[in-house]
Amino acid sequence: MGQEWRGAHPRRRAPWGALALAMLTGLALLRNGSDVGFGPPQPAAAAARESGSGATAGQRPAVAPLPYAPAARVRIPAVEIDAPVVDVGLDQEGWIEAPPPQDANLAGWYQNGIAPGQNGTSVVVGHVDNDAGPAVFFGLGSVRKGQRVEVQRYDGRSAIFEVYGVEVYAKDDFPGARVYGGTGRPELRVITCGGGYSKDRGYAGNVVVFARLVATR
Repeated sequence: MGQEWRGAHPRRRAPWGALALAMLTGLALLRNGSDVGFGPPQPAAAAARESGSGATAGQRPAVAPLPYAPAARVRIPAVEIDAPVVDVGLDQEGWIEAPPPQDANLAGWYQNGIAPGQNGTSVVVGHVDNDAGPAVFFGLGSVRKGQRVEVQRYDGRSAIFEVYGVEVYAKDDFPGARVYGGTGRPELRVITCGGGYSKDRGYAGNVVVFARLVATR
């Protein structure tokens, strides 16, 4: 866990190709059977991700990447998300673990991947709901372009990301390379379940927030 971090890199990092498959399957387990009477907000058409790297990225001065340090907390003020982050890895079957569902306000960071603020694509996941009702990322689908995501790290630094797109992808057609692939700069993906829902099969897709590093402190 991040609480035990002593300034060293993790010993092993899973290849992003394998991680993409693991993420897809693991996120399918984020739904925990809550029968709330309404669904989570879904991204509007205007929130769709930019194609390619986006012109705005080239117009903004580059932000120097941060060194490795585990994630401690994630905040998205615009949608009132403020949650501690636990490290998650892969389970015995090779799928990525979700954070424990009993704590509704808890997110997970894949600890064998990229640290928030490092050069590369860091990934934070969380439940949309649990048996008791809405969970940490219930409102993720209402995030809009230009809003900020702050990830506090265990080295005392914070990585500030700006959202440049939000999309919903079907679980059976999840574009792993597009979501997890590197862009040549520090980026963040925040992911939860979304799309249509049925009691038998759960959510049909995943909400993915795309964000790039714009500041550190």
